[in-house]
Amino acid sequence: MPKRVLVVDDDPAQRRILEEIIKRFGYAVATADSGETALAALKADGPGDISLVLLDLVMPGTNGMEVLSSMRSLPRKPPVIVQTAHGSIDAAISAMRVGAIDFVVKPLSPERLEVSIKNALKIEALAGELGRIKAQAKGELGFADLIAGSEAMARVIELGKRAANSAIPVLIEGESGVGKELIARAIQGESVRAGKPFVTVNCGAIPENLVESILFGHEKGFFTGASEKRIGKFVEADQGTLFLDEIGELPLDAQVKLLGALQDGQIDPVGAKQTVKVDFRLISATNQNLIELVTQGRFREDLYYRLNVCPIWVPPLRERLEDVPELVRHFIARFDAEEGKRIDGIDPDASAMLGRYTWPGNIRQLENAVFRAVVLADAPTLTVNEFPQIAAHVEGYAVTVPPAPAPKDPVPRIEGPVMLGESADAPATIHLPQANGKDAIGISALSDSGEIRSLEAVEADMIRLAFGRYRGRMTEIAKRLGIGRSTLYRKMREIGLEARAN
Repeated sequence: MPKRVLVVDDDPAQRRILEEIIKRFGYAVATADSGETALAALKADGPGDISLVLLDLVMPGTNGMEVLSSMRSLPRKPPVIVQTAHGSIDAAISAMRVGAIDFVVKPLSPERLEVSIKNALKIEALAGELGRIKAQAKGELGFADLIAGSEAMARVIELGKRAANSAIPVLIEGESGVGKELIARAIQGESVRAGKPFVTVNCGAIPENLVESILFGHEKGFFTGASEKRIGKFVEADQGTLFLDEIGELPLDAQVKLLGALQDGQIDPVGAKQTVKVDFRLISATNQNLIELVTQGRFREDLYYRLNVCPIWVPPLRERLEDVPELVRHFIARFDAEEGKRIDGIDPDASAMLGRYTWPGNIRQLENAVFRAVVLADAPTLTVNEFPQIAAHVEGYAVTVPPAPAPKDPVPRIEGPVMLGESADAPATIHLPQANGKDAIGISALSDSGEIRSLEAVEADMIRLAFGRYRGRMTEIAKRLGIGRSTLYRKMREIGLEARAN
């Protein structure tokens, strides 16, 4: 689902113009004809459908400044770009002090507006990512922080919120990579144990001879190598939450002690003379069928029923593909910041392709695919070319390999005399000499009917040639053509190139 921009302007003609411009940028648009209507829409926007507000400052009734002031009290505040007329820059600066993130001057330049919208959404994505990181570090991550807007995840969130309100044991089931740990963290973040320790143990990654020592602790010197006392994960999770991932891999001996800890709230450290009382909330997770393991004798039946009090099934990503676009935006913002890149989004073709893939590795696979794309991207927009492994498995998509760059930058020249009238000696082709004595390549100067082609048509061919020659590197293309990047993007859109190799 594309991001939705709320356009607030009392001028109906201006609203229609802005609506069409913003739709061409690839965003959905909602409109409001007054400050009062805009505030009502923002207050009703519980799900967060409005991603950005384009706000006119001068309106009858509730003006733009009053809208900004009222937005401070809203639980969710999307970023705001204000519109101002020439000579009203002071008003725009005042609006930014109140909370606006940017301003654009009327009459609006589409290129400037597009850059402003992209930057605002990028800043918002980075702020959201930073907020999630801080919330997770504090043990306060909630379900509102999760990217899970699909219907398939609605039941998961509903059960998770109910489980958070009690101390009931939770068993989270689902394929590897679906985000079971994040669900567990959200349960804690919305419970009375928020802010308390959240201790994660991957039961499948612990050597069998160390399971009891790591989980329950041991006394110093009780066995060879026990050079100091270990308190164990249960004690680390005291007053907080213990998350046992891949619980099906837990050895049978440790399963017995785990059952005892759940029943009595006490643990027996290895070599200790007395039990230790602990207060913990247990959340376990598995990607296996525990009932089948019980049948095979690999998992205790009594422990299974003790853990499976509140089961939560997390669907695989292929069953909630509508979450993919928002997950992609989230990962782009995160890796863009981590890698110091300047990626402003993903083009529609690539986004559609990712939404058709089945993702056998689930969210973890999507995360790694976006990471690779961001690291290897040369252009500010990710295209199908940045996802070769995915394109190979989705029908109708293929990676386009641009031609290798020439060793030297060729200098275009028009061969033959410059004529004011028709002449047989006039050149039919603008020749571009190749390096190393190779045959020249050329752009046709004449149409099929023999007439001189327009400068616009020749310019379009030059842009396509430069795009292939410099492998989509927009800064280099703009430099070689002697035009600005924003002008280059506009001209590429006009000829249907859309910033991707064709």
